[in-house]
Amino acid sequence: MSKNLSRRRLGRPRLLIVGCGDVGTRCLRILSTRWRVFAVTSQPSRHTVLRDNGAVPLVADLDRPATLARLARLAGKVLHLAPPPARGEGDPRTLALLRALRRAAWRRSPARAGGWSAKPDILPERGGRGAAASPARPVFVYASTSGVYGDRGGARLAESHAVRPQTARARRRVAAERAVRDFGRHAGWRSSIVRIPGIYAEDRLPLARLTKGTPALAPQDDVYTNHIHAFDLARTMVAALFRGRPQRVVHASDDSEMRMADYFDLVADRRGLPRPPRLSRAQLREAVEPTLLSFMSESRRLENARLKRELRLRLRYPTVASFFDA
Repeated sequence: MSKNLSRRRLGRPRLLIVGCGDVGTRCLRILSTRWRVFAVTSQPSRHTVLRDNGAVPLVADLDRPATLARLARLAGKVLHLAPPPARGEGDPRTLALLRALRRAAWRRSPARAGGWSAKPDILPERGGRGAAASPARPVFVYASTSGVYGDRGGARLAESHAVRPQTARARRRVAAERAVRDFGRHAGWRSSIVRIPGIYAEDRLPLARLTKGTPALAPQDDVYTNHIHAFDLARTMVAALFRGRPQRVVHASDDSEMRMADYFDLVADRRGLPRPPRLSRAQLREAVEPTLLSFMSESRRLENARLKRELRLRLRYPTVASFFDA
């Protein structure tokens, strides 16, 4: 690497991704050409993958808060995509990360806080129309879940609707959201929350379930489900970094309004697999495990006006059917 190229890379604005799995790696591919991206992993074996995608790997563990000290003042924009623990009512991982970041007293520093340059279809140019925050103000974007709403009987929900978590998994997410909002209000960060429904992609389709013949709900018992392609989700997370409003929730959901079993039928038809058998809810209780049944017990339809109006995002795959057509 030439010295000039090395200096250009070191001089780029900095960004931190915590939880760099599939979606985080997709975000990394969008950002790494114009940003110096640090990616946190607890697995040293992932260093090569992260480097190949343009990141500077950092070994740290959200379950070991002492390892997070080096993250303070590292970057002025943070994407947090790591899930809460599998047990408990709160989210100590998010709390540990926020405590580490809270130690940083940010001031105006363009090299740290970053400018506006990145992919032009997602992000405004430096100082351009629609800039959401001054470069001096650090930004924190949290990836949450639409499960915080609980079952709404198929009702349409805007981001302003109150949360009603019905599972321990959803209550952990609500606790994390509250911590993120409190952090934004009191630590001087612009915090945004992206609530995410079911994620799909070519390698994230329910093919194993269909091959196994796992049943779905009969039409009279079926629930509404919401979807987002992993590529469009990554674009949403990046757009929230630059266009998200302070303390604001956005639904990362496409335009599909599908019943869950209709989604399985669509995937089966497009991939040449048999459609799943349909059972009543009472019959399904005897046929599937409780965790799977819980996902089939909540029905809601997410509105995505903020995604389009505030983040100004045009989805590449506005419906699941459009993905298969493409």
